[in-house]
Amino acid sequence: MEIREQIFKSLSAVKEKSPLIHHITNYVTVNDCANIVLAIGGSPVMADDKEEVAEMVGFASALVLNIGTLNARTIESMLSAGIRAKELGVPVILDPVGVGATQLRTNTAEKLIKELKPEVIRGNMSEIKVLAGLEVAIKGVDSLADEEDSSVVAQKLASELGSVIAITGKTDVVSDGTRVCLLDNGHRILADVTGTGCMTTSLIGTFCGADKDYFTGAVAGIISMGLAGEFAYASLRPGEGIGTFRARLMDGIYNLTPEILAKEGRIRYE
Repeated sequence: MEIREQIFKSLSAVKEKSPLIHHITNYVTVNDCANIVLAIGGSPVMADDKEEVAEMVGFASALVLNIGTLNARTIESMLSAGIRAKELGVPVILDPVGVGATQLRTNTAEKLIKELKPEVIRGNMSEIKVLAGLEVAIKGVDSLADEEDSSVVAQKLASELGSVIAITGKTDVVSDGTRVCLLDNGHRILADVTGTGCMTTSLIGTFCGADKDYFTGAVAGIISMGLAGEFAYASLRPGEGIGTFRARLMDGIYNLTPEILAKEGRIRYE
């Protein structure tokens, strides 16, 4: 089945099934992640206490782990939930926010990858290069890496880890180790709003929870955010800025249809 047909099928499945997406995520963007899942048609739960996460993931269709605001308690919860998810066949989607900025983040990301073998890992270029063992400059949780050779990096790391690797940036890249997709939707203003990367990971998790084609889920989640960003920016009037854009970004996700997603996605293969 051609990728556009798969994307159409994936969003149709989200709308039909409303998959429960369990998040253990960061407190900066937790509300945005919950709302973006609702907007696309899923159902979010944001439980992170170690006493309930293993039980909660038993009800979920996907588990999203985001290390943006790490602490010892949530690291333990992530591992507990992730181990249970793997036992149940629930896909794990990892967002290694700021990996490489501190030893705690790097060690935690490496441990989660080693023990949980996530189905999808989504990050910016700096984060993915760190996971690939490449030298890269870090500025907090923001990417300073150029996107040269991003396809090669994504494909090689996907092959090594057995995970779908998704790199978001000016041109987004998704690889499962064999296939490589380049995605050209979006607008640069997305980088001016906190949490668009985290929300993209939540969208990927929602698609992966509805349809077990994780490569297509990563492509569909990224294109959804890119298209919503384009629509939101195009709607701005003089005097409106990122506050209005942020609200309309959510509207853009809410109003996506399988037809729009499949037709308007700008997809290239390498």
